[in-house]
Amino acid sequence: MPFTAEHDALRESIRAFVTKELRPHAEQWEHDEWFADWVFPRMGELGLLGLRYPEQYGGQGGDYFSALVLSEEMAGCGSGGVGMAVAVQTEMATPPIFKFGTEAQKQQYLVPAIAGRKVAALGITEPDAGSDVAGIRTRADRVDGGWRINGAKTFITNGVRADFIVLVCRTGAQEDGARAITLFLVDKGLPGFAVSRKLKKMGMHASDTAELSFTDVEISDGAVLGEVNAGFYHLMWELQGERLIGAAGAVAGADLCLQETLRYVKERHAFGRPIAGFQVTRHKLVDMATDIALVKSFIYQLAERWDRGDYPVAEISMAKLAAGQMATRVADGCLQLFGGMGYMDEVPVSRHYRDSRLIRIGAGTDEVMKEIIAKTALGL
Repeated sequence: MPFTAEHDALRESIRAFVTKELRPHAEQWEHDEWFADWVFPRMGELGLLGLRYPEQYGGQGGDYFSALVLSEEMAGCGSGGVGMAVAVQTEMATPPIFKFGTEAQKQQYLVPAIAGRKVAALGITEPDAGSDVAGIRTRADRVDGGWRINGAKTFITNGVRADFIVLVCRTGAQEDGARAITLFLVDKGLPGFAVSRKLKKMGMHASDTAELSFTDVEISDGAVLGEVNAGFYHLMWELQGERLIGAAGAVAGADLCLQETLRYVKERHAFGRPIAGFQVTRHKLVDMATDIALVKSFIYQLAERWDRGDYPVAEISMAKLAAGQMATRVADGCLQLFGGMGYMDEVPVSRHYRDSRLIRIGAGTDEVMKEIIAKTALGL
């Protein structure tokens, strides 16, 4: 197993925090479609937002498996949206700052994000550009002393509560595609930066998802993250980590769904015995457990490679594709075993069913993953 005694101790600590401080609020946060503002500062206080960042920035200096432990244990809070929001902070918006940012940018954005004093978001998707990242239209044009941004983003996790956003902008002609994209660090309070609306979603209810607008937002040259016109390539690196941690979270959610279903089938009686007594039930559960174990093992293999600095694009795409499809199969199979009760909003399995669907869309759809695999692994 890839986990050490230190990882096991970390897991116990995170599990205790999740069970005691997050899980009791899950139903209320789902109902409110907003989790409490104290969550990020509290997790920063506990050192959970910088597990694999260096101590000089307030992190814990751990490895990638520390991040996996957090992702797996956050599933136990009972609200997928909370874990997703935290993953955006720790594994999506801040890694590009650490890898490509200047020391000043790390001090201004990474350090307070690790401490939970600033919430981060990642701004990629637009009304007309989702999986086609090279087609984005939000522009950053050169002006004296900096840049002026105009455009819109949508489906942005943490977009309502975020203090800053890692924003993907076009910095050249539209026909230049991926060759004219740049990343910027943009503070929420700047004139012209507005939350157009908070979006309602099928699942992940506790996380805030926003539509954002930018009207003549002026920023300095110091806001450029990485190299000008190299943003697409910076983003492609970020997306590998995002896809891998998303796959791990999907597996953890599926595992939790299975455990809840195992308890239910032992208690629920039909035709004079627990429904776990029927062979068809047992075999369905065996198939689910096997699917989960296989995908989890694959993700752990890739995590070891990612931690070594490898860049296994095709395999990460396979892991995300497999994890997403498996998670939705498991959620659907578990709901079926719950019967009519599974269709009730008050039962956690219905939440798993809704939440599981996002992984097959976010950070690249199933179809995009298949195209990547076809090109990079099959030479098609």
